[in-house]
Parts: sequence; structure tokens; C-alpha cells
Amino acid sequence: MLDKDRAEPVAMVPSLQQQVQGVLDELVDSGAETGLQVAVHHRGALVVDAVAGVADSQTGRGVTPETPFFSFSAGKVMTSLIAHLLVRTGAVGYDTPVADVWPEFGARGKGTATLRHVLTHSAGVPAMPRSIGPADLADWSRVCAAIAGSEPRWPSGTATGYHSFTYGFLVGEVARRATGKPMGQLLDEWVAAPLGIDGDLYFGVPGTDLARLARLEDASPPPVARPDGDDDAVLAPWELQPTAAMGNSHEILQADIPSVGTFTARGIAAMNAAVLDGRLIGADQLAELTAVAFEGTDQVFGNDARLALGYPLGRIGTRPDETPTTFGWVGGGGSYVYADTATGTSFAMTKTRLTPHVDTARRLADITAAGTGQAHPVT
Repeated sequence: MLDKDRAEPVAMVPSLQQQVQGVLDELVDSGAETGLQVAVHHRGALVVDAVAGVADSQTGRGVTPETPFFSFSAGKVMTSLIAHLLVRTGAVGYDTPVADVWPEFGARGKGTATLRHVLTHSAGVPAMPRSIGPADLADWSRVCAAIAGSEPRWPSGTATGYHSFTYGFLVGEVARRATGKPMGQLLDEWVAAPLGIDGDLYFGVPGTDLARLARLEDASPPPVARPDGDDDAVLAPWELQPTAAMGNSHEILQADIPSVGTFTARGIAAMNAAVLDGRLIGADQLAELTAVAFEGTDQVFGNDARLALGYPLGRIGTRPDETPTTFGWVGGGGSYVYADTATGTSFAMTKTRLTPHVDTARRLADITAAGTGQAHPVT
């Protein structure tokens, strides 16, 4: 292409799809990553739908846009959405005490904890009781009974601290008591089916779909775990550090564990696009749930936290006050999902290699944020 005034070549700006695809290919070719998906919706259009690498290094099966990935805490965006839909339907309110629908939870001074406190990780029960391990997560009743009987680490609403695995069971048991339905069923009926993305979002993966999933792999070298006997640790090592063994476990994958989730980037980006454009959440409720709801020092990790209802605020790699209209979740191992009410952008990235850093997510999120002006629909 020539500029008529200068009669010199003018470089064409690659589309956002081309930019993202180029980065994915580079990451796989360099060996930094083995398999990835990225999907981006921008103001009602799918503008990125990119994949690279293999879904299973053992067989060489390639990643496709239809490959679901177990993505650890990035799945909390689905959990939080179910909580907001519970409020939208009138089943509960944000300020409904958890014990109103789950009386057993009120034990040991937790009677004042509300759904709002759960969503801001200020309910005071960040850690699973030490009697619960990964092998117990599929036993919903046992886990919920243990959480209900636990003593809070702080009075509800007075502090915040990351509720790693307890979060999904807290929201999930409120939902089950209020509707009579488990979280996986609500996700299907309230989100996946209405949006036409069945097979893209799961809390419990049907056995018939397990063969479609990506196979996770640990980074080398893996992160060093703290010993189980470390009494100073709020969370147990298994709550802190994701492993491929957990993410590939058929028992874990098939269980209804809404602290984590399995999804395609295409599906989860479509879900958050429907949150932004009003198909799932009304404008007034969206404004309420994305406003600052709690600020303080995270009692688990020690970082400054700024939380909306169900989501940390701010895009990864930025300060919350730099990107205050962005909300989402990072998953252990480096997956990432976010939405931005100001730009109408919904981003999702999944990957097979579990890394102790978020470099890939940060790079792709930055490219997306900078490139939405050049974005146009994927055809």
C-alpha cells in the first residue's frame, strides 16, 4: 500500500486476531508454552479466536477452539455469575445472611456472614478445614459440613483474605439451599443453554466428554511446596499450588467443585460478553457488582486487595486504580479471564502448561487492551 503524499510503502497494522495468533505461535515454537487458547469479544463481536500447540503432549492431539481446559480459579468467574443470577432471580440478596438459607453455617460466630461477605472473601473462612484434602472435594456434603463447623479467622466483613477452595462451596451451598439445584445444573440452565454454549462450560465434566479435555502438565521445575506442618500457612499447600495431577484427575474433573472450572476460552469469553451486554445481568446490577466493594490487605497473601462483588478489580499487570473497570480471575498455573465495562471487552486465555508466573497472560491481556481499536470480527 502507498501513501500518495510520500509515495512510500505504508505497513498494514495486523488485526488483533493476527497479533494474538502470532504471539501464541511464538510461545509454542519457543517452548515457553505447549498449548493455548485465546478468545476475545469486543462490543458484541468475536474478534479473537486463536489456538496453538497441543492439547495432549502424550498423544500429539492438537488444541482446537472446542477443547475444554481445566483452569483452576479462573473458573470462579462462573461461580460469581451464578451468585449474581441468584440475586437477579430474587432467590437471595447480597446482604442475605448465609445462615438464613444454610443454618448450620451460623455455628461458631459465623451467623452474621452474608453473601456479600462471601463474594468479597471477607466471610472469615479462607482455608479448608485441615480434615479436608483434595481427595475429599468430590464429597459435597462432607466438605460443606466441615466448613459450616469451622471457626472463622476474623469476624465477617472486617477483613479480606483469598478463599481459595472454600469460595465455591460457600456460593454453591447457598445456591443449592436456595434453589434445590447443584451449581453444575444451574450453570447449564442459566448460562450455557441460553447462550448456546453447551459443552463449553463445566463445573463437573460428564464422563463422555473427558476425552475432549486438554491434558495439563507441570512447569519444570515445579514450584516448591511448603510442608504440611507449616502452622503459619493459612492455606494448605494443595490449596495454594496447582498441579497437573489435580487438573487431570477424572474424579476432580467430574465433581461439582465450583471453586475451579473447566471451559473453553471461546465459551467463557462469550459468557462474560453476555454479562457486559445485558443478556445475563441488567445494567443496574452490573454497575453494583463491579463497583469497589472491599479494600484492604489480603490476610492470606499480604497484598493490597481491591474487590468487586465476586471479582478482583484491575487488569493483570496493572494497579487496580489504573484499570478500575476491569474485573476477572487469574487461575493457578497462568490461565486468565477478564471483562472490561468501559471498553466492552471480554478476554479469556487457557493453557496446558502450569507456570508459577503469569507472564503469558499479562502479555496477551496487554496486547488485547491495546489492540481492540483495530479489532474486527473473526470470520
